[in-house]
Amino acid sequence: MAEVNAVTDDTFESLVVKATKPVLVDYWADWCAPCRQIAPIIDELAGEFGDRMGFYKLDTNTNPRVPTEQGVLGLPTIQIFSGGEVVKSFTGGKTKAALIRAIEEFI
Repeated sequence: MAEVNAVTDDTFESLVVKATKPVLVDYWADWCAPCRQIAPIIDELAGEFGDRMGFYKLDTNTNPRVPTEQGVLGLPTIQIFSGGEVVKSFTGGKTKAALIRAIEEFI
């Protein structure tokens, strides 16, 4: 089963921007309650779609550069990248069904 792996300011370019398949990035922080609520959903989605899409989480406490560059203003923020570009972005809690619909647009 595919997992949600950590991405950092230093690995973002190689793992997300240069990825050959679509990538979902979950921007989170340990103090963010909705982030903790959405994390198990992201884990489930990685299990279901991980063969066709990369799944990463970025801790905004320890990696401030990428969220600033990507215009992340609230948490949780989920961005889907394809071809190195953000093709979809969500802020706040989302249902599994809403995330599946977004993922299926790009895989």
